[in-house]
Amino acid sequence: MAKQTILIVDDESRMRKLLSDFLTKTGYSVLEAENGKQALDIFYKEKDISLMILDVMMPEMDGWEVCKEIRKSSSLPIIMLTARAEEKDELLGFKLGVDEYISKPFSPKILVARVEAILRRTSDAVTEEMIECGAIRVDQTAHIVYVDGDPVDLSIKEFELLVYFMENKGIALSREKILNSVWNYDYFGDARTIDTHVKKLRSKLGARGNYIHTIWGLGYKFEPEK
Repeated sequence: MAKQTILIVDDESRMRKLLSDFLTKTGYSVLEAENGKQALDIFYKEKDISLMILDVMMPEMDGWEVCKEIRKSSSLPIIMLTARAEEKDELLGFKLGVDEYISKPFSPKILVARVEAILRRTSDAVTEEMIECGAIRVDQTAHIVYVDGDPVDLSIKEFELLVYFMENKGIALSREKILNSVWNYDYFGDARTIDTHVKKLRSKLGARGNYIHTIWGLGYKFEPEK
């Protein structure tokens, strides 16, 4: 089986080497970029990149701009790195379609574990190609969501969250259960992550966003209109 390729984008050479060493030892192929423009050049040139690790503060073009550009044409998984641990930065990252958000300093082993979790979820064979609930239909093989017959563009995390809701329709799901099931690792964060993704998902589903019901003090329940 061919190695999966990770693109590391960071203006600090020591950080790139640290992450590259850990990822290479784990069995991944690694590409590196020292600024945003170089990252986009590599992204458009290389067709087999599986995931991008993207720093926020960089010369030439920062991580936010790189993410915006990539999201115009691709749902490539993106892990955003930042030296700032402010809530507004984390929320901006999720709004732009970032799949994970990690504040520096961090454990390289934890980052590698998150890379593995994301790639495992995106590459696992699906047991059922099509799921349909109410006016929402999901083609898991093609990774396409249709709402009232029209395709809707979701990030990988939003797609996984919607599938999880649909597979558990009518069941009250706590935020902790959603984190454990969808994120698939010991998450070092809080409920804002779930709430941010649900808000974004509801918005993209339009009128069908009301399928996702808030259960105050617990979490959410997916229940199409009868």
